[in-house]
Amino acid sequence: MSTPWVLLLSILLSVAYSAYAEIHYHEFQVQELAARRLCRNHRIVTVNGQFPGPTLEVQNGDSLVVKVMNAAPYNVTIHWHGIRQLRNPWADGPEFVTQCPIRPGGSYTYRFTITDQEGTLWWHAHSRWLRSTVYGALVIRPKSGSSYPFPTPKIEFPVILSEWWDRKVISVLRQALFTGAAPNVSDALTINGQPGDLFRCSTQGTTKLVVNQGDTILLRVINAALNQQLFFSVANHQLTVVATDAVYTKQFANQRDHGWAWSNHRRPPDR
Repeated sequence: MSTPWVLLLSILLSVAYSAYAEIHYHEFQVQELAARRLCRNHRIVTVNGQFPGPTLEVQNGDSLVVKVMNAAPYNVTIHWHGIRQLRNPWADGPEFVTQCPIRPGGSYTYRFTITDQEGTLWWHAHSRWLRSTVYGALVIRPKSGSSYPFPTPKIEFPVILSEWWDRKVISVLRQALFTGAAPNVSDALTINGQPGDLFRCSTQGTTKLVVNQGDTILLRVINAALNQQLFFSVANHQLTVVATDAVYTKQFANQRDHGWAWSNHRRPPDR
């Protein structure tokens, strides 16, 4: 096949593929707001006034354009955890590695394409310990015309596990760096930003999911904790693992009342 025909075929294939892909535009307003947990009020850094931040939903092959505007009093960047940054590593987000931080009052726009990934990932701040409250889910669904390699769930529900400190996390980090000791452990574990019934002043905000007997539920479990490996299970139910880090797995089930460990990147505190 001659070169012009090869070029024409490549263009046609590219146009056909792009007809099914979308570009999703979002704006992230990073700012402080008041939040009450464990009977006390705190000022925390959030995105768009939400804690956790907004869930982004795309399809495999789509592109994301996210403009981050920093109205918080701290430098910040956003990391797209698990995304394969093909041909655009500068969009990955680690502070002082792929970009300079977004200073207070500044902005930065991230652009990248989801390539051959389906499942559950997440985004979070990558400056100091701001990701203790600056995080959210990134859901990647199959392309149009494709389906899950497992029975279609009745309900899909994100379960974001994290930690809560009963003081400013920036102060916790500063104390650790000043003393050279390990940072104080968190005061509570949270599900979707809320401590559970076992923690004080938390009953009303506890995350709840109402289902019907016999329904198939897809739980998109994310470990957003800073320094903890966590176990997850549903009492008296069997869980089947179908994917991990936006890659489908050979399906396997746990025994009832036995949880799975969900780990996160563990590294020394940012300096």
